[in-house]
Amino acid sequence: MYAALKSIGAYIPEKVLTNKDFETMVDTTDEWIVKRTGIKERHIAAKDELTSDMGVEAAKIAIQRAGLKINDIDMIVCATISPDYLCMPSTACVIASKLGRTNVTAFDISAACTGFIYALAVAKAFIESGMKKNVLIVGAEKLSAIVDYDDRTTCVLFGDGAGAAVVSATKKRSEAITDIHISADGNYGDLLMTPGCGVKHPCSENIVEEKLCTMKMKGNETFKIAVRTLTSDVVNILNDNGLDAQEIKHFIPHQANYRIIKAVGDALKMSSDQVVLTVHKYGNTSSASIPMAMNDIWENGRLQQGDTMLLDAFGGGLTWGSALLPFAGKPAK
Repeated sequence: MYAALKSIGAYIPEKVLTNKDFETMVDTTDEWIVKRTGIKERHIAAKDELTSDMGVEAAKIAIQRAGLKINDIDMIVCATISPDYLCMPSTACVIASKLGRTNVTAFDISAACTGFIYALAVAKAFIESGMKKNVLIVGAEKLSAIVDYDDRTTCVLFGDGAGAAVVSATKKRSEAITDIHISADGNYGDLLMTPGCGVKHPCSENIVEEKLCTMKMKGNETFKIAVRTLTSDVVNILNDNGLDAQEIKHFIPHQANYRIIKAVGDALKMSSDQVVLTVHKYGNTSSASIPMAMNDIWENGRLQQGDTMLLDAFGGGLTWGSALLPFAGKPAK
């Protein structure tokens, strides 16, 4: 029995926050943001719109496109760093409840921007072991809730949204997820983190005043490690599977920064037609960015059944991962 990615779906919040908007909020300019990141705008969830709400909407689309009903789903894995609740219940449990699915395995993964690939690896393992048949994986983030909008170095980077996919059992080897590499190095955890409100720095008036519950990033150090690690990881997974970069139909990297994506793409000698870009209109949506980008090319007809995809991500932890797989779902009509 193999695991196959059978569908993709996404949800994009209605509100748009442009670079021009940021010019009135912090000391920055549209020109500076575009030059340094490639981001032009990002979408922001409504005040009463939770991470789980966005995840549910993306999940409904993915389940419908897979030709399944909610009761066919026997496991839900949600990758997020902006959960509805700090400790419990998990956002996956909340999503299951809102979908009306009870008596189902459900849990969260915290692997930051690599979360969707980690969730994909978990789904693959559960299916290939025979424990599950249809796994819903969700990458959902309301990063606007954990961004310090007075910190111009980070606030311009992040947006909100959700992506979801159904991974199902199949006997067809041609549909199977080919390979997944996931790894981490906690020695670099301080480069990208939310320091407050955990056990080390419990929630208090001082923690809130110092905004330690928001994301903190050492940008230059993170950039250098990201480019080196992402390129190396992609080279390794291609070599392990006897493939050349030119054989990849769609290279779908985590959409964090255009300069990182371009550096990795150039190192692999990939053409612009191979590299999927959505960072300019969504910004960095962490665990949601890869499924949102995948959904974009599905909806515009670029992603066809059997197309080989290479996913690549790097995030806080530090975590990183890559996945090589065909799209086993139906194309958009």
